[in-house]
Amino acid sequence: MRHRPHLSSSRAVVATLVAASLLLAGCAGGTDEEEPSDASSSEPTAETSAPPEPTYWPLTGLERTGKAPKHPVIVTKVDNTSSSAPQVGLGSADLVVEELVEGGYTRLAAFYYSQVPADIGPVRSMRASDISIVPEGATVVTSGAAQITINRINAAGIPWITEGAAGVYRDNSRSAPYNLFAHLAEISKRLNAKEEPPAYLPWGTEADLPKGGKATSLTADFGNHSTSWQYQGGTYVNTNSYAAQGDQFPADSVLVMRVKVGDAGYRDPAGYPVPETKFEGTGAALLFHGGRVVRGTWEKDGLTGAIQLSTKDGELTVPAGHVWVELVPAVDGNITFTK
Repeated sequence: MRHRPHLSSSRAVVATLVAASLLLAGCAGGTDEEEPSDASSSEPTAETSAPPEPTYWPLTGLERTGKAPKHPVIVTKVDNTSSSAPQVGLGSADLVVEELVEGGYTRLAAFYYSQVPADIGPVRSMRASDISIVPEGATVVTSGAAQITINRINAAGIPWITEGAAGVYRDNSRSAPYNLFAHLAEISKRLNAKEEPPAYLPWGTEADLPKGGKATSLTADFGNHSTSWQYQGGTYVNTNSYAAQGDQFPADSVLVMRVKVGDAGYRDPAGYPVPETKFEGTGAALLFHGGRVVRGTWEKDGLTGAIQLSTKDGELTVPAGHVWVELVPAVDGNITFTK
């Protein structure tokens, strides 16, 4: 057995100092073979954990920050004739649907969820067509309806609020029936939703959208009323809007769906037969966005089914944003557009 040579006292001191310096260096820098310290633990921390999944507004497809509101979607029926001018509250809507009513005129269903204006109006009556337009779980603010329509709305399980309820009032500076308004912000505080609503349209991004053809203006013709749009500065401007100055709906897209129209089974007080939009089945669709138009098809399984869009190449999604929906009659209605 070989013995280690004996060290002198001076050499022993030097060896001790060297050993100590090496030990300190090892503590300061470490090596790949050392055990990780508490500070470099591989356990996940708040800083390294994955961010939460993003959430999106159901009526615009835009990303949401914060919690969803406690109230449901509130759909307000708004007059859309010259007698309604100026309309109040459209600028705060998430989405608007324009539907045919008697005499070839139209009425608006304005959807509110991400924000609620202080006031909205003039508020007008419901139609049976609204059963296929109002999303599940929503509440409708309306001036009422014919009894035959009320019976169908109630049977469909759609809650509604009308004159006599707190927050619904008459503006005495206007003439009836165009003077019914609603304090929508006040009303929303009394409503509670059981769950968040589903997406109203199949949302996507601009990158998902086919190129389509150039279209910088369009007109949706319902008979005695036409709604015209001009693409200006990245949005669509309703050039014959009845909305108050600065309170027009900020349309990022205009979605036109050609629909069948039937008879609701009664006449209005003026004697006109009341039409009923049959928003179910399938039909032609035109999606206007970014100064261009994409042709496609819409499909809806029953009155309460989800809206699906497609082109000949597959699924069609709507770029997230504020959308004005035109439900134009397939017969006796028309849609025109120019480059």
